[in-house]
This record gives sequence, C-alpha cells and structure tokens, in this order.
Amino acid sequence: MIDKTSKPVPWNQEQAAQKAIANKQKQWQKKYLPRQLSYVLGGLGLIAILIWAFRPPAIPVDVAEIKRGDLLVTVDEEGETRIRQRYLVSAPVEGRLARIKLDEGDRVTQGEIIAQIDPLPLESDIREAQARLRQWQAEKAGVATQRPKREAIAQAQARIRAAIAKQQEAVAKVEQARASLEQAQRDLQRNQQLHADGAISRQAQERAELAEITQIRAVEAAQRLADSAIAEVNAAQQALSILLAEQQDPDYLLDVYDARIARVEAELATLRADVNRTNIRAPIDGYILRVNLESAKYVEAGTQLLEIGNPQDLEIVVDLLSSDAVKVKPGATMFLEHWGGESNLKAKVRYVEPSAFTKISALGVEEQRVNIIADFVEPKIPLGDRYRVETRTVVWSGEDLLLVPVSALFRCQPGNNPLLSKTWCTFVIEKNRAQKRQLKISQRSDFEAVIENGLQATEKVILHPTEQIRSGTRVKILN
Repeated sequence: MIDKTSKPVPWNQEQAAQKAIANKQKQWQKKYLPRQLSYVLGGLGLIAILIWAFRPPAIPVDVAEIKRGDLLVTVDEEGETRIRQRYLVSAPVEGRLARIKLDEGDRVTQGEIIAQIDPLPLESDIREAQARLRQWQAEKAGVATQRPKREAIAQAQARIRAAIAKQQEAVAKVEQARASLEQAQRDLQRNQQLHADGAISRQAQERAELAEITQIRAVEAAQRLADSAIAEVNAAQQALSILLAEQQDPDYLLDVYDARIARVEAELATLRADVNRTNIRAPIDGYILRVNLESAKYVEAGTQLLEIGNPQDLEIVVDLLSSDAVKVKPGATMFLEHWGGESNLKAKVRYVEPSAFTKISALGVEEQRVNIIADFVEPKIPLGDRYRVETRTVVWSGEDLLLVPVSALFRCQPGNNPLLSKTWCTFVIEKNRAQKRQLKISQRSDFEAVIENGLQATEKVILHPTEQIRSGTRVKILN
C-alpha cells in the first residue's frame, strides 16, 4: 500500500515493486499450493467415503415386467361331482323285507326285481275284503226284495182309472137329474098358473108337485153316488201313494250299502296294488350306488332300501357366495383342477339355482350360498359320484391386454383408511430407484389385473412392496 505521508515514488520504481511482489506470490504458490491441494482432495475423498459408508443400503426387491397377455377372471371354490339322476328306492308298503342280494356296483336293468316284501298278509286282507264285499252285495239284494212289486203298483193305477171313470159317470147322472129337476120345476109353475085360471084340475097340479119332489130326490141320490165315486178315486190314489212310498223307503238303505260296497272295492284296489308293489323293481338302467338295508327285517312303508344311478352321467355342483354367484352366467366355462389327474378338466355352467341357502363356514360365520350346476365337456370322465374337485369359473375374459401382477398393487388413497379407497398404486423401477405411480385398473383376477392407464409395456414394478420402500428409495433387483 502507498503511504500518504511518504514521498511519491517514481512510476518505474512502483512498477518494479509490483513485479517483485508478483514474483514472491508465484514462488509461494509453487512452493505451498500443491501441498494444500492434496490436503483438500484428501478431505473431500474422506467425506465421500464417509457418506458412502453411512448411506442406507439398496433394498433388495423382486420385480416383474409389464407385459401384454390374456386374462381370465374366475371365481374359485371347491365343489363335488354328483350323479345327475339319482333314484332312492324305498319300501312302497309295510311288511317283511326279504334279504337283498345286490351289492354296491352291481348293474341293474329297468324293471328288474331288486327287492321283495312278503305279500301273504296283503293277500289275506284281500280275501277278507272280498268276503265283506259279497256280504254287502247280498244284503243290498235283500233290501231290494222288500219293495212293492210292479204288478201291485199297476193294479193300483188301474183301480184309480176305474174309480175316475165311475166318478165321471156319477157326475153325468147328477147333471141329468138336475136337468130333469129344472124341467119338473118349470112344469109345476105352468100347472099352478093353469090351476089358478081353472084350466086344469087339482089332481093335475098335485101330479106336477110330486114330479118335482121326485126329481129332487133323484138329484140327491145322484149326488151321493158322485160323492162316493170321488171318495173311491181318492182312496185309490192314496193306496198308490202308499205303494210308491214303500217303493222309496229302502233307498237310504241302498245308499248305505252302496257306500259300503264302494269302500270295500276301493280297499280291494289298494290291496291289489300293494300286492303288485311287493316286488320292488329298478326304475332305470344303472348301477347300485348304496344298499341301505341288506338283511331281512320288517320295514315300514317309506323305508329307504337302495340308491340307483348311472355313474357315467355326472354333473358338478359348486356352492358359491351369493355375491360371487351373481357374476356367473349360464354357459360360462369352468375349469376343474387338483382332481387327481395331470390335466385340467373343462365344464360348462348349465344353470344357477334361483334360491340361496345358509351355510356355516369353518370360522363359524353364516354365509348365504348358491349352488352352481355345470356339465362336463369331455364325454368320458375319470371321476365318480361325490368326488371332490377344485373349480375355477370364468366370469370375464380378455385377450392382448396390458397386465400387472396383483402382488405389485396397493391402495394409495390418502386418508385414515386407505383400504376403503378405489385408487391403486405401484412402485416402478427408474434408474435403480422406486418411484410411486398411480394406476387405473379394470378387471382383475387373483394374480393379475388389467391396466387402463398408468403403466407401459416393458416397465418393471416391485412385487410385494414393504413399508421401507418410498418414492426415491434405492432398490436392488433380485430376480
């Protein structure tokens, strides 16, 4: 520095001084700068080593590559095979069952006798019923003989006709007598006038009066005969009414006997049918599946004896949760796995039962379940009745889809309960670091899901991400 109190230095001296100072600085740099630089680089290296030593290690992860492929969305559940048409043969009547000689697996043909019940008690009941039937028929015939004969009724009817004829004749005589009386009365009036005029004698007038009296008595006699004829007609009609009543009196007895006879005839028909059913026959061509009673013993009607079916005519029954059953439609494809063979079997859903039922799960929870019935596609099935199978029923399918493993997905809705979210996320590997990415998926199975947007083919995602992984976390690929 230039001291203000000092004398001014000439320009050439000042320049020389600056050059001297610059030379000293260059000498100092040549002597000390390489040493300081080595110290600085050594410190930086030491810091870098410490950072490298204490930084978090890369987290080893399993990854999967996003690829395109086909997807089947299935409902998985255990099921069992069963014979489509199973016949449970029961005892049609009560009685003593003979020993059944058939064994499980024996083939039977339709109409073949497979079991027998002793018919002797039924045949005895038939003979007893036939005896009662003959008794009621004889008593009915005896009631019929108590009726009035047809000849008596015809005679009574003829008597009525004769009485009516006499009545008509008597009535005619009454009319004739009344006409004669009227004529006698007119003659008496004329004779009285003539006697008053003195034209006839007293004797002639008296004869006219006598004629009138005579006709009056004749009318009275004719009327009595007419009344007698009417009475005779009434008597004849009453006699006929009595006969007709006697004819109808046994009708209630005949109705009673008809009812008894009808009851016995119905009983006979039932007994004869029961006798015919004592020979129990096979309902179809098939095989004996189970013999419930083998030894001879007395059985009641309805006792289960045998099960018959065709083991080649099988179907599959699977009970699904009602929430899964609504997704299954008739015609859906069903795959059968772990049934004992190497390859999977294929079936088609025939129908979904319309009614659900309650079932207790292994954890003791009540579940509403629905039976799904399916038919085998292959003609020959190496399975039998009630075999266990594991089924996968296809409810959705697609081809050439962008797929992501389900194990790489997790719920990522911010909030207190991300499990209630419908938003899905995954971690994508970018430059050996995990980067969180939100996805939109549609259909998904137990292992893969269809990506609508958020990922591209060939990208790699982390499988089973743990809580240690965050966006930017260094990762190391294991597989």
